[in-house]
Amino acid sequence: MSQAKTAAEACRDCLAEDLDPPAELRSNGSRADWGPPSRNSVVICQAVGRSIFTSSTSSAAERVSLMLKQEEEGEEGSHPALFIQLSELFSTLEGLEWRETARWIKFEEKVEDGGERWSKPHVTTLSLHSLFELRTCIRKGTVLLDLEARSFKQIVEKVIEAQIEKHGLQPELTKKLRYVLLLRPQHHTTRSQLQVLLEMGLGSCSDKAIGHSDPGGEVLEMPAKEQLKNRFKKKIPAGTEVANILVGEASFLEKPFIAFVRLEDSVFLGGLTEVAFPSRFLFILLGPRVKVKAYHEIGRAVATLLTDELFQRVARKAQSTEDLIAGIDEFLDELTILPPGKWDPTIRIAPPKCLPSPQKRISMHFREWSPHSNGNVSAMEERHLHGHQHASEELKRTGRLFGGLIKDIQRKAPWYCSDFYDALNLQCFSATLYIYLATVTNAITFGGMLGDATDNMQGVLESFLGTAIAGAFFCLCSGQPLTILSSTGPVLVFERLLFSFSKDYSFDYLEFRLWIGLWVAFFGLILVATEASYLVQYFTRFTEEGFCALISFIFIYDAVKKMLSLAEHFPINWDYKISDVPLYSCTCRGPERGNSSLLNETLFPASRGFGQQADLESGNWSLLTKDQCVQLGGHLVGKSCNYVPDITFMSFVLFLGTFLCSMMLKGFKTSRYFPTMLRRLVGDFAIILAILIFCGIDAVLGLETPKLIVPSEFKPTNPTRGWVVFPFGANPWWVYLVSSVPAILVIILIFMDQQITAVILNRKEYKLQKGAGFHLDFFCVSLLMILTSVMGLPWYVSATVISLAHMDSLKKESTTCAPGEQPKFLGIREQRMTGLMVFLLTGLSVFLAPVLKFIPMPVLYGIFLYMGVSALSSIQ
Repeated sequence: MSQAKTAAEACRDCLAEDLDPPAELRSNGSRADWGPPSRNSVVICQAVGRSIFTSSTSSAAERVSLMLKQEEEGEEGSHPALFIQLSELFSTLEGLEWRETARWIKFEEKVEDGGERWSKPHVTTLSLHSLFELRTCIRKGTVLLDLEARSFKQIVEKVIEAQIEKHGLQPELTKKLRYVLLLRPQHHTTRSQLQVLLEMGLGSCSDKAIGHSDPGGEVLEMPAKEQLKNRFKKKIPAGTEVANILVGEASFLEKPFIAFVRLEDSVFLGGLTEVAFPSRFLFILLGPRVKVKAYHEIGRAVATLLTDELFQRVARKAQSTEDLIAGIDEFLDELTILPPGKWDPTIRIAPPKCLPSPQKRISMHFREWSPHSNGNVSAMEERHLHGHQHASEELKRTGRLFGGLIKDIQRKAPWYCSDFYDALNLQCFSATLYIYLATVTNAITFGGMLGDATDNMQGVLESFLGTAIAGAFFCLCSGQPLTILSSTGPVLVFERLLFSFSKDYSFDYLEFRLWIGLWVAFFGLILVATEASYLVQYFTRFTEEGFCALISFIFIYDAVKKMLSLAEHFPINWDYKISDVPLYSCTCRGPERGNSSLLNETLFPASRGFGQQADLESGNWSLLTKDQCVQLGGHLVGKSCNYVPDITFMSFVLFLGTFLCSMMLKGFKTSRYFPTMLRRLVGDFAIILAILIFCGIDAVLGLETPKLIVPSEFKPTNPTRGWVVFPFGANPWWVYLVSSVPAILVIILIFMDQQITAVILNRKEYKLQKGAGFHLDFFCVSLLMILTSVMGLPWYVSATVISLAHMDSLKKESTTCAPGEQPKFLGIREQRMTGLMVFLLTGLSVFLAPVLKFIPMPVLYGIFLYMGVSALSSIQ
């Protein structure tokens, strides 16, 4: 330990010699004559504490670690974002003036040459020299922490007083400094295109009046009108604070005037800032003439440091200059150096789509600074981060019968009212329409397959009714109302086998199925009573994602299979040859003894009113349509009579077009086109817009593509059955007991299907705030088994893909984001209304048949493909 201390002391001594100029240069007083500090000493200082030949932690790391730990122990809330503004001093014909040249929130934006527009956001690239120069400036300049001031003029006065006291600033320079620092800055405000065109039309005088303020005036104490109306303010989060950086050359100075200020309370500094937000930090650097852009690069270095979350926390907690130096050293330790000559410095690096979490980065630092840390800790935290509900309250066993169910009810009850008024958002409307169409399509698909498998004992109407009743009950009473219930593939396979078994052994299918359902409900209630849902904590991520991938591929496979089957119903005209066009014809030929009167009424229905009779010959049969010809007993003759339009190709255009349009519109919210509000609106209604677009294309073309067919009458599909299944009389008594054997298989199937889906939907990455309800959800599914079995309706369980699509359509994102930054995911809009409305509309679909019949099935299959692909995107 003494050895490490000696090394650290040697490092500090070395730096002190480097950063203090020789006496002969100090007496001269010119910063330009100091000469550059030895950068090797700074790097060596860093290496002393981080070398592989010593086990000690550097003093800088110790300081930063201590500050961050004190902050965590104080349990302070998250700090406000920082808007950083760089203003430079320019000499013009009218005199000196401050101009805003760059700004940061997350990424850098520069005022382009000519000062007419802002550049695209980009990652800041700095020279290592500018960071070392900044380090020297902080060490040798004036640092005022927690300064009490209410205006920019007070700050300037106190900074000048500190410079006089610490560095012996000559009194004759104070007046000049005060004048320069209080000059009114010129801001490049973000204006709309309409404002730009207006200014161009008003002429140069109006340009000066509108775009610029008087350069000779003093900085305003109150924000100007252009600051209050700046459109850029919409992109900055509420509560943001400002860091002002003022750099430039002043010919009357012989040595640099440097000050770093942190205000005790954030203060509005009037016209100093581009946007009307309170300021927290100021950095001032004025000095004699040096090489080109030296002050500019140091100002950019300060701004880049303040955009760094780790240094920003250090700057807020620092108690001395040494703390700030330690923060800079930690920043230097994480730098990545690009060798000169191996890349083009003029190339701007585009912002990444995903940035690492600041909390994760800081936790990694804690592990590095901890003397006993190793890689196992990191791996364990990664597993915990991507784990599921290992330590969650929802899966803790109480040791009492129905204890988990009671806990779920107590947990969800306080949120029940908010589950309804939280749905008062336009996004919920678009989600309702989207999931409704997906649910209707799914109900028709599975209803049709169930009808084929059970001789219409369960058909499309039973599927609609069961979906409406079961789904609405689940949304009202469950613990996770974002779940969408549906018939699933494994249940369909079991229904097929059960019907075949009943038919082979002359059992009544519905009664046999009723008793199996009752046994399944009984076993389900036992699992709820014994808190068996806690077993889901042993489901690994691999199990969940394997199951999710299987269901997603089933959706994709079913969508493609349905489209390929259209070629059988609408054959493609492979034999059509363009050169044989003159040979293609088709006419209607009447019978040998045609009904001329009926033919006349068909062709000329208006002639009956005037008593006119047309003398029609047999050739007039060619005026009939195909349907009329067949109706009147005629027959078609010709080579093209079997021709049908290429419905299959058109269906594939609708299918792929809907899928690609949905993908494109969903990602439209992150594009650069149109205002943010419009992009977000298009993204929320992406699926509905895609459906409407391709339904419109289909309607304009007028081709007879297969349409959505919904039952128009409310009656059982099979007329031999009713709406209630009686439990006794049709089968031998021992069947009631034997039914428990297949019920064991069904309960295992439903438990796994329900709980794996529940675990996927309740992952921590979705940031759900209202908690899960594993026991309550399975309790509702068990009760629904009784209801659906008694009514002879399909059995329902959580549908993974549709539920994921439901959650995806309800994602909340930040309304404000920094230029170049992707919108932040805030969580899911948790409520019960979207699911409830989906299932109520499903039940009313029988009455909506006249409207739904205009929706082409290929469009809905395209939505199925989109849901399958979207669900796959959640897999790591």
